[in-house]
Amino acid sequence: MENKKPKNSAQDAEENKILAAISYLGILCLIPILLKKDSKFVMFHAKQGLVLFIAEVAISFINIIPILGQMIWLAAALIFIVVSVMGIIKAYQGVWWKIPIVSEYAKKIKL
Repeated sequence: MENKKPKNSAQDAEENKILAAISYLGILCLIPILLKKDSKFVMFHAKQGLVLFIAEVAISFINIIPILGQMIWLAAALIFIVVSVMGIIKAYQGVWWKIPIVSEYAKKIKL
């Protein structure tokens, strides 16, 4: 049997940055969660992606309310798009980027 050395965080980030970036594409956050449980870098981004996805689903229900709900939903959707794009970029760069507020909820997720 071969003795595997634990990966350092830079090596982990470099090898798994594409899967980490996928974490910010809505329900696709489940793919990295299921495929790379052993990667701290992937799980860090996947948990944040999962929290973002849950928030997106939750805020979509406010769209039912005429006018005000739709304006709130539109503003939130734009914020989610910007944060998701930034998350994709940061994950692909190998950066451990903590999304304000979201990262606090992501830390609480045990997978």
